[in-house]
Amino acid sequence: MANDKVSVFAPASIGNVSVGFDILGLAVKPVDGTLLGDVVTVERHETNQLVVLGEFAAKLPAEPSENIVWHCMQLYHQALEEQQVDVVPVKVTLEKKMPVGSGLGSSACSVVAALAALNNYYQQYHQFSFDKATMLRMMGQMEAQISGSLHYDNVAPCYYGGMQLMVPSDDIITRHLPQFDDCFYVMAYPGIEVSTKAAREVLPEHYSRKELIIFGQNLATFVDACHRNDKAQAFSVVTDIVAEPYRQHLLPGYQQACQYLKSKGSLAVGISGSGPTLFCVTDDEAKANEFAAWLSDNYLQTLSDGRCEGFVHVCRVDEQGASQIAQ
Repeated sequence: MANDKVSVFAPASIGNVSVGFDILGLAVKPVDGTLLGDVVTVERHETNQLVVLGEFAAKLPAEPSENIVWHCMQLYHQALEEQQVDVVPVKVTLEKKMPVGSGLGSSACSVVAALAALNNYYQQYHQFSFDKATMLRMMGQMEAQISGSLHYDNVAPCYYGGMQLMVPSDDIITRHLPQFDDCFYVMAYPGIEVSTKAAREVLPEHYSRKELIIFGQNLATFVDACHRNDKAQAFSVVTDIVAEPYRQHLLPGYQQACQYLKSKGSLAVGISGSGPTLFCVTDDEAKANEFAAWLSDNYLQTLSDGRCEGFVHVCRVDEQGASQIAQ
């Protein structure tokens, strides 16, 4: 029993990717090897237990029953019972490496890492596991519990890796989009929190016909360009007309940063998810490092007590997604 343990890492992601509100997501990983994401460990225990550790653990509810990872365990155990699989008590440890309300898919990281770790645990020690499509539906259900609406643009890339395009099919859910291997994604989290629910509340209820046409044309062009490996065309339409115009005022310094980065040759600049993290894209590593240095000096926010909880990472696309790691 002592060796019955599984740990899974789930990476950060860029929801929306500007051009695909709620239907595009991209998993990212820092080039320096930093684990930007959450780690969940599942091991056999006398009773069900949740332990939360890590740099951002204090940002989560102190009561285990209020933590989304606890709800993931309950959902997974319920699914096991429905399949008439014997449920064993487990200790689940969440190592929270992601800031809450960052726009980096923090809740998705916890959900994906928890459910994937539970599934890997049962596969490894109890010869049972759910297929990936079933797992992704569970992850979407848990993510919706937090954000208030069902959208897979963080959990899908976090679980599968790469860039994922959500499709209107309960059986398929998502399709992998080819990406550009030479691109760097500079991720700048300013150190302030923006809740997904609050960011969604500022959006209008209705959009004009003109806006719908532009949105559809940009997204279709982007998907086509990805399949044709046309980088210039793809990033020329990475523009957010759905959310950014209404959310940018929630992000101090975003407009100035956006203008600066575009003037210096960034292929695209946008809000990651619902913010406040900013992402910019370049195919030049030297420029990526220059952008990262500028964002560190100009986009990160100092809190009232003088601290800065923000960070900047130069990233590549994470093609692996959630993965089992040695602990």
